[in-house]
Amino acid sequence: MKKILLIMCAVLGIALGANAQKAQFQIGYGGYTQMDATDMHDGGSMNNAWGALTAGVNFKVAPSMYLGASYTFSSASYKHSDDANAYYHVIMLNGRYDYYRNSIVTLYAHLGVGVDISHMAGDDWSKNKAYFAFQASPLGAEVGLSRVTSIFGELGFGAQGLLQVGARFNF
Repeated sequence: MKKILLIMCAVLGIALGANAQKAQFQIGYGGYTQMDATDMHDGGSMNNAWGALTAGVNFKVAPSMYLGASYTFSSASYKHSDDANAYYHVIMLNGRYDYYRNSIVTLYAHLGVGVDISHMAGDDWSKNKAYFAFQASPLGAEVGLSRVTSIFGELGFGAQGLLQVGARFNF
């Protein structure tokens, strides 16, 4: 079963890769993440995380569709311990669909699924735990500043934040 799934993913990747027209790199910051809202630190009382930093790459595979991957990092501390922290490493596959576009502004929806690897550590202990991670942003806006650079903002919920803002670079 695993072999069949891997072969299907490889064929799909090759087919979509042949249509990829250009790469788009992005960096962003999001606040109030899925990790804050749910117990993705194996229990214990946590302070809210400072937010999430995201870096990703997207490929245009159709006139209104982008597919890509991203890495998100966030961390938080335990409330009743000075030296215990949780570090969140999120790897996701992302899809984006542009539903309105003019010469400057693009409105889009973004959906991502992946894995969160939470690393909890204190003085003399540490452990890792994996969780399902997602990002669902039905409202996103991208404003082109030049042919290469644009800024974006997204409203949604998930590992990349309730509100995410950042910049994209086209190559």
